[in-house]
Amino acid sequence: MNSLNASFVQNISIVRPEYFFITGLSGIPYSSYYYIFLGVTYFIAVIGNSVVLLIIALDQSLHSPKYIGMFNLALADLGETNAWVPSTMKIFFSDSQNISYDACLANMFFVNLFVTLQSATLVVLAFDRYVAICLPLRYHAILNNYVMSLVFVAIWAFNACLVALAASLITQLSLCKSNVIQSFYCDYGAVLGMACNVSSIHIFLKNLIVALYIVAPLLIILLSYMGIVFALSKITTWEARLKALKTCISHLLLVVCYFLPIISIIIATLINPLTLNARIISASLSFTLPPMLNPIIYVLNTAEIRVLIKKLLKNKIVPIKKNILKKR
Repeated sequence: MNSLNASFVQNISIVRPEYFFITGLSGIPYSSYYYIFLGVTYFIAVIGNSVVLLIIALDQSLHSPKYIGMFNLALADLGETNAWVPSTMKIFFSDSQNISYDACLANMFFVNLFVTLQSATLVVLAFDRYVAICLPLRYHAILNNYVMSLVFVAIWAFNACLVALAASLITQLSLCKSNVIQSFYCDYGAVLGMACNVSSIHIFLKNLIVALYIVAPLLIILLSYMGIVFALSKITTWEARLKALKTCISHLLLVVCYFLPIISIIIATLINPLTLNARIISASLSFTLPPMLNPIIYVLNTAEIRVLIKKLLKNKIVPIKKNILKKR
């Protein structure tokens, strides 16, 4: 009976604020220009990733394991930018920087879901490049459209469950320290910092997410490329080595775009703790730049996509020129 009473008292004492106040940038003149910059990058990311999704979906020649991975990454990029940029712009260009409790949890879920999907997809694409270069004769036996689709279904399901668990456990916290989130969105770590009853499960889950989606992906990608370098060293001619290496350039650039900002923030924080504004700017850029740059990387470094875009533009431009000439 005593344990039941204690549990009842604990449930009653849980403090859930009606709304949160998201600080964003504060004390910086002309900070609105930075939000305009975020808006521009948002539109570039939405248009670029939408084009990549349409090209891969509509062209049968791109229905292969590699492009299924690219499709998933473009979908994650599109989801991530839509999960936080519009809500952030709405908050900071309106009179109120408040967000309701439920809306905050929803924002936290979707942002974290798509960010973790980006990280997991880069690992799958690294494995794709490893098999293609190190085990070329067994590539289609190991990776095919069916296997790749199953892998991404499993990734989506696992990530959704893990992120949903993290968000649902927030409802068990008593947020009695403050209702001010020192970030640009409903940051999981920032919300944990406001709680008075953080348990070991919350800390474990936070560390697990960092390990699964930052540390482990970097190690797996590093190991995969060590294997690729070892396989390339066995190739006798430099021409063949460069040809094989060119197939990895796009993925390497994607990895750099995603992980370099995160690693830079971690290193900068260890050397000298960042101010609130510096942390918000660096974190928001790490969320913004990869979705914007990834479609550009696809187009510039993927011959098949470049050819398809040229064909589409040619098919549209040529009829327009003919109509102009007829009118003359």
